Amino acid sequence: MQKEYFIFIPGVAGTFEEEWGQCFAGAAEKTGEGYRLIKLNVFIDPENSEIYLRQKKFIENFLKNRLGDQCPAISVITQPPEDPWKISAEGMFIRAGTTEVITKFWGSVPYVVLGPEPGKELWAAGLGDDELSENTRSASVKSFEMMSGILDQEGMSYNNLVRQWNYVGEILKISRRYQNYQTFNEVRSEYYSKYRTAPGFPAATGIGMKIGGVIIDFCAIQDSPAVRTRPIDNPKQVNAYQYSQKVLKGLKVKGKPIKNPPQFERALFVANGDKLTLFVSGTASIIGQDTIGKENIKEQTHITIENIKRLSEITYLGELTGYDLSHGKCTLIRAYVKRQEYFSAVKDICREQFPGAPAIYTEADVCRDDLLVEIEAEYAF
Repeated sequence: MQKEYFIFIPGVAGTFEEEWGQCFAGAAEKTGEGYRLIKLNVFIDPENSEIYLRQKKFIENFLKNRLGDQCPAISVITQPPEDPWKISAEGMFIRAGTTEVITKFWGSVPYVVLGPEPGKELWAAGLGDDELSENTRSASVKSFEMMSGILDQEGMSYNNLVRQWNYVGEILKISRRYQNYQTFNEVRSEYYSKYRTAPGFPAATGIGMKIGGVIIDFCAIQDSPAVRTRPIDNPKQVNAYQYSQKVLKGLKVKGKPIKNPPQFERALFVANGDKLTLFVSGTASIIGQDTIGKENIKEQTHITIENIKRLSEITYLGELTGYDLSHGKCTLIRAYVKRQEYFSAVKDICREQFPGAPAIYTEADVCRDDLLVEIEAEYAF
């Protein structure tokens, strides 16, 4: 049940509904070719929160009505695609019939379970509060509570998390001297401390959204003798969970001794039976714990990709994991670009460095104001 990713960009600019129709037609074509849609990320550029909620509901209802019990996990994210498009989409598929696939619901939120053999996989998306609270703490708690509920419903726990995406509205904003991203990290630390006993952390991305609120997507895999995980470090980067206080912004929470750093691995290698995957977390132009190439988008993109390639280098991975990984390939990259004028440079470099890999580009603030691009990747072996 190897995953495959496809990117859907409108062919002709039009209204939001027209461009969505073109994206969905691309996904439907893949379904007609024998694929099953598991997870769909939709990136949009609404003018305000009212329009966002209306467009989000339109997409969710459209997919539920059209796909019924084959509805995917859905995430609708306020990260503008490249001009002039109003919408773009990234679909995760598997070949139909290669494993059991069940769509389930947590309230009105669909999620997908693959398996049970060799290890049951759970893919959930779009976990957040439609009230779009500007209180990042309460919005984060809502998202984590939804994740807790789905994990519990599937007989899993935070120990089973292997990949997490954290979309934080206005991620760099500081309100009353508390930064939104740091507030999210405090809530994540609280939930991990309470519910996670496994060593290490999942791979993860923490990235901004144009409009407030918090959305979480995640993948969890049931414990099984066939399931193995291995965190992968980059020798040239400090692990994010070991960052010093000087790089964490805003005030520390009253009553806590320190500000909690982001808790994720640089990459996580996952073996689920004979399916081998490397999840590379959101990666940026950081060496040690310092930003490199400030104000230089080309330099930052090259350093970011060098960091990704260190994490995914075949010999290095083989020595750490004990697997023969000679047949690996990059199956997806997603690049978050701070400004529209940077898209062309980032795309040119990524196409050169990741030839043939499905790639999607969105506009988003990264977790530091001086970071101009962040890229995540996935590899299959």
